[in-house]
Amino acid sequence: MSGRTVSTGLREGFTTGTAAAGAALAALTLLCEGRAPKRVEVALPPFLPSSSLGDASGAGTHAVPVAACGAGAAPELGGGAAAAARLAHAAIRKDGGDDPDVTNGALITATVIADRADTFLDLADEGFVRVRGGPGVGRVTLPGLPRPVGEAAINPVPLAQIRHTLVRYAARLARRGVRCPPVTVVVSVPEGEKLASRTLNPRLGIVGGISILGTHGTTRPFSHEAWRDTVKSALSVALSVNPGTVCLSTGRRSEALLMKRYPALAPQNFIQVADFVEFSLSSAGSLPFGRIVWGCFFGKLLKLAQGMPSTHANAGRLKFTNLARLCGKMGKAFAGSIGGCVTAAQALDMLLTRPDGMAVIEEVVAEAAGAASRFAGRAVALHLFHTDGRELCAL
Repeated sequence: MSGRTVSTGLREGFTTGTAAAGAALAALTLLCEGRAPKRVEVALPPFLPSSSLGDASGAGTHAVPVAACGAGAAPELGGGAAAAARLAHAAIRKDGGDDPDVTNGALITATVIADRADTFLDLADEGFVRVRGGPGVGRVTLPGLPRPVGEAAINPVPLAQIRHTLVRYAARLARRGVRCPPVTVVVSVPEGEKLASRTLNPRLGIVGGISILGTHGTTRPFSHEAWRDTVKSALSVALSVNPGTVCLSTGRRSEALLMKRYPALAPQNFIQVADFVEFSLSSAGSLPFGRIVWGCFFGKLLKLAQGMPSTHANAGRLKFTNLARLCGKMGKAFAGSIGGCVTAAQALDMLLTRPDGMAVIEEVVAEAAGAASRFAGRAVALHLFHTDGRELCAL
């Protein structure tokens, strides 16, 4: 496993984009030098201009272990002896460090095909490295994503990362008097279609596999970069499908309840944003949606009312003293009991059993809606649900 330990004591990992670029570099190394590297240095964004080819990218490089590397026809591409003589393939196991997602541990493979051994292009020519998606890499079917409809779901930064990494390697070979032919890189994910069923890709109209993602090349523990990228993509798709209303929720259950509340909306207009409150609301607020809706349960509501930018357990502790203070301010005799609660469910049950408890719940909803509106930069409608499916309050 690779990755350095950051100041939090947790280990960094790398993105699917870095894995794809590393696999492509390992395969090209075998193709051009006849050696199968056990480790490769992958360029990280942001990238320096083409005049700096051969130098490290602006953010440096990341060392990635190679899981497999070989020459010959790739099973997913077929081809006989002629094809085997001009292609190589490699695989890298994606390592998310201590911030894993569903792709953690997945094999990301690249087959590099020399277009013609006797044809050479300037390294700055866009045709020098062409990239396409193979089995297990999703294909875009709806507008609003960073890639056009019909193209493989390999986001722009990973595309640039693959090209820059290979061109940088070819430039180094050129300084040694070795010329590298133009190549086509086919990125595949053997378990990609299965993994995609556990992501938002089907909702986004990405069919047949996962997306190749990553804006920084590495993953920081608990940064959940891939999820934030998915939220941004989902918002873009929602805007293209129906700019009237977008419904944000913290998970599947609250999303399902919002869907019942807004049955006329398309599935693409419902987005699970997990714990990324400020990021998701500010992103939605920057887009021309007619209306932004937020749906959640009481625990997340309390954190939002406290103005927490993230509702993840690691981002901040839920303080019932704030709720007790509100009860006291409203003259409720049960303020002390509320302050002694240890879970949001306990506090909610206590409020629901009091004749005047609903007034407190409505005040918390108002405070949460105010915090959501500040994050979004404009009004946000809010729905509070009970875990039994009831809608307790809407504002």
